[in-house]
Amino acid sequence: MSTIRKRSNKYQVQVRVQGQKITKSFNNLTDARRWAVFNENKILLGAELQSLNKKISLKDLINKYIDEVTQLKKGHIVETQRLKRLLKEPMVNQKVYQLKTRDFLEFKQRRIKDGNRTCAYDLVLLHHIYNTAIKQWCYPIPHNPLSNIQKPRCNPPRERRLNDNETKYILNHQFKNRNMNNIIELAIETGMRRSEILSITNDDIKDNCIYLSDTKNNSPRKIPLTTKVKEIINKSILPYSISSNAVRLNWYRMTKRAGIVDLHFHDLRHEAISRFFEKGLSIPEVSLISGHKDVRQLMRYTHLKINNLINKLN
Repeated sequence: MSTIRKRSNKYQVQVRVQGQKITKSFNNLTDARRWAVFNENKILLGAELQSLNKKISLKDLINKYIDEVTQLKKGHIVETQRLKRLLKEPMVNQKVYQLKTRDFLEFKQRRIKDGNRTCAYDLVLLHHIYNTAIKQWCYPIPHNPLSNIQKPRCNPPRERRLNDNETKYILNHQFKNRNMNNIIELAIETGMRRSEILSITNDDIKDNCIYLSDTKNNSPRKIPLTTKVKEIINKSILPYSISSNAVRLNWYRMTKRAGIVDLHFHDLRHEAISRFFEKGLSIPEVSLISGHKDVRQLMRYTHLKINNLINKLN
């Protein structure tokens, strides 16, 4: 085990494992803790650990992370796709002990060309992979090379709302898969996410609500059945026989054919939440429907139409 004591403005670390004792002083507490963990593992695992240090590559870490960590996450499909894209990067074939902060800075400069948010997601993932390898798998990595890399500033929250012409076109568009019309109407009326809409069954319709047991934040919630929502449910065959990817492709083709620019399916959730506020619902009432626990995040989804405010002021 290790002990850390502060003496004369320095942190003295003593590691004692299996009769071995080593001591070192640091100016920084974080460095002291890292050194302690590293050397505890080094002593416990000995030569086997040192051999592993020379053999393991970043590719090995990523594949292990996919198998042991990503697969347990709710969003494992999207994260797996992102990690598999990272596996195409040349640097992943390098041994972990060879990779330095400068290598990831160079990666950042290349990746940022695809967008700040995309680059930030990749850096966060890589940072967590290293932390997992160090703290959970006890790999002999002295420090996380991504710790001091600043994440690029992400774009501001989207403010996209449907205009009247777009709403009319989308609601009246004749999709080849008739499920799309019902799915889009439900998204606008309820603010449910695409995955939530596709998961509902007849058993989830009870007590004048749609009961969502499997949500993004793992907190079950109820969606009130308005007259309009009841109409949509009554003309639907649940669960909807269409995949999430098929919904995405149908939406993309429809907006491209109509010349509708920069409108994502997820923007329908923004639209629904904004409409809830325009109807006069309070923040607690809207958060009960949308599932947001943080008011600041809820407000990111809310963009009221200025004309409605002008009418209220007059």
